[in-house]
Amino acid sequence: MEELLELRELLQQGKVDEALLLVDELEDMSLSDKINKIDSYGVILLVHLIKQQAEGRSTRSWEISIENAAREIRKLNKRRKAGGYYLSPTQLSEILQEGYQIALKRASAEAFEGRFEAEELESMVNQQAILSQAITLL
Repeated sequence: MEELLELRELLQQGKVDEALLLVDELEDMSLSDKINKIDSYGVILLVHLIKQQAEGRSTRSWEISIENAAREIRKLNKRRKAGGYYLSPTQLSEILQEGYQIALKRASAEAFEGRFEAEELESMVNQQAILSQAITLL
């Protein structure tokens, strides 16, 4: 909120260049926030996709979590007023790839009642297939 008040003040003072710099900062902050949220939902999405593939089964709870995470990512990524998207499919893919190891660790605590370490679980699944499936859902 402080930034908006500062922006108003700069515009009222006719300091357009400084106001534009502040607008750029606000845009960066907004995009960073969206990326962080997309990353969080991406990890949730991947955890359940990993568990599905590793265990060769699914539950209603996992399916609902997958649906919800994918919906939230699509919603966060969509530009409402300007149209289009904040992140390209390539950028979304990079975020998912970065979150994969975290998702694998979380999935190892949940899949097979936590009997396998992340490294063991990793050998049971196909990372590329899971990442492709995630991108398809988005």
